[in-house]
Amino acid sequence: MKIGLAQINTTVGDLAGNQQLILDAYQQLVADGAELILFPELAVCGYPPRDLLFKSRFVSDIQSTLESIAAEIGETPAVIGTVVARSQDKSGRPFYNSAAWCEAGEIKAVANKCLLPSYDVFDEDRYFQPALAPLIYEWKGQRIGITICEDIWTAPSVPTNRRYNVDPLTTLAEKGIDLLLNLSASPWHDGKNEAREPLLQYAADRCNCPAVYCNAVGGNDELIFDGGSLVAHPQRGLIAGLAAFRAESRVVDIEDPATVVVSKHFNPKGNAATQDALVLGLRDYAHKSGFKKALIGLSGGIDSAVVAALATEAFGPENVIGIALPSSISSQHSRDDAAALAKNLGIEYHEVAIADTVSAAETALGPLFKGLTVDVTEENIQARARGVLLMAMSNKFGALLLTTGNKSEISVGYCTLYGDMCGGLAVISDLPKMKVYALARHMNLEHEIIPVNTIEKPPSAELRPDQKDEDSLPPYPVLDGILRLYVEEGLSSAEITDKGYDVEVVRDIIRKVDLNEYKRKQAAPGLKTTPLAFGVGRRIPIVQKYIS
Repeated sequence: MKIGLAQINTTVGDLAGNQQLILDAYQQLVADGAELILFPELAVCGYPPRDLLFKSRFVSDIQSTLESIAAEIGETPAVIGTVVARSQDKSGRPFYNSAAWCEAGEIKAVANKCLLPSYDVFDEDRYFQPALAPLIYEWKGQRIGITICEDIWTAPSVPTNRRYNVDPLTTLAEKGIDLLLNLSASPWHDGKNEAREPLLQYAADRCNCPAVYCNAVGGNDELIFDGGSLVAHPQRGLIAGLAAFRAESRVVDIEDPATVVVSKHFNPKGNAATQDALVLGLRDYAHKSGFKKALIGLSGGIDSAVVAALATEAFGPENVIGIALPSSISSQHSRDDAAALAKNLGIEYHEVAIADTVSAAETALGPLFKGLTVDVTEENIQARARGVLLMAMSNKFGALLLTTGNKSEISVGYCTLYGDMCGGLAVISDLPKMKVYALARHMNLEHEIIPVNTIEKPPSAELRPDQKDEDSLPPYPVLDGILRLYVEEGLSSAEITDKGYDVEVVRDIIRKVDLNEYKRKQAAPGLKTTPLAFGVGRRIPIVQKYIS
């Protein structure tokens, strides 16, 4: 059987646009000889729709769109992710997360998702009712098991906090099927593919049949969907892998013993994957929001340099504006590094001095602050002056202002609210500082993009003379290690100390993380690249007194 995988980039709520993507991919795959075509989870409405589902007409509009799509489907069936409303007189959640079997102009059958994730960024139990069992659809003498995303995440390798009381794969294996389909919208983070590929192979082995996995691709808000659709065979292993971070439609002959279909963009690793992910997430966030230009404040430091390089790839150099905003404290080498970066990238570049703006603020506050010691307040005036000016330029030029803070600094509040935190998207807010350095070096592999001095000089906020980040923070390798254990793994201070970290340093870092929750709640949305990012996947109260 020749299976068509339609790995498409949908936009949440763009029903007409998604319909066109679905029909275009369908027609292409039919022309390429597909006998059955599989689309991603919730392809009709985009994933995740979240509380759009509660809008009075949204789900009925999804149904109308699905019916319009089905009317265009010919003799080659298409299995399409959608939302189905449940009867209002039934208890439980109002909707199903579903897959519609469309064929010969009709919706022939609907399969509903069994396992509804409610961890990390997922909140499906808020909207959907779980199915009691997966659907087995009989077609041309084949028994086809239809599952949706989480339904196959039941392997022994899956963490215990994601175990369920039911196992759709066991049900399908016991009843016997000839083909397993999985419609997915599985967001990417570093290391995701290392879990995903063996998972699909486990599903193929468990059901003793080929397993076909079609994943969404594209950025929707904080989430990046990487595609990387797969086909696994119980005897022959992985026989197909589609591109990562790119839309792609391919036909895979699952019965041909010679079939091996692997895209040249399949499963990039390490820093290459991170770069591709951030470029895709940034491009889609901007373009799906209507922005064509990006604006970045260039400090001459590593963070703004990496963000500018990512923006140049995402928007094109002609659509990126770099602004240096030197103060009386800014070093000449930082100004030179910012200018060199802009030249390397080929982007528009300007300098806007902030000394007069800062002086005006200090003069206005002088009578009120008379006799008080100069402290971080005056440092933050500089950062906030930059924020005011950058937001003005963003308004005037219609450009998306990108914030440049990294995860290490945002974790401990080493950032200024309404200052360097101003902007519409925090591109690298889920990258630890050492990962930012690694990404910069990766970008420079073929030729210099990030100035070498930017990478090698000690990092500094340059808000006071001779300031260095390590005046306020432990060395970044130490800081990143503690943050990974506390933020991502949820370990206590004692457990972290047991791993060799200094007890006082650990306590100080944990205190700073907890105290600065209020800042992160007001931060721009950031692109998720680690297993646990700040934002929708981490729901810590701002006001709380628990000390771990």
